[in-house]
Amino acid sequence: MDLKNGKVTVGELMDHPGARAVLQKRFPMLMKHPMMGAARTITLEQILAVAREFAPQKKIDEALADLRRA
Repeated sequence: MDLKNGKVTVGELMDHPGARAVLQKRFPMLMKHPMMGAARTITLEQILAVAREFAPQKKIDEALADLRRA
């Protein structure tokens, strides 16, 4: 999947079956978060800025690689 240099939105990721499967596999609790629906317009770049405080960089890098292959 083209991540548009981090400019892809959460909504675009959620609408892409392969990307959604990656997110469900790697971040199952995030997928169940009640604010997920409201986050559809947030970019991947914005999410990553916050995620780096909570997840190891290796896990983020692996997820990004999976998303690119989705």
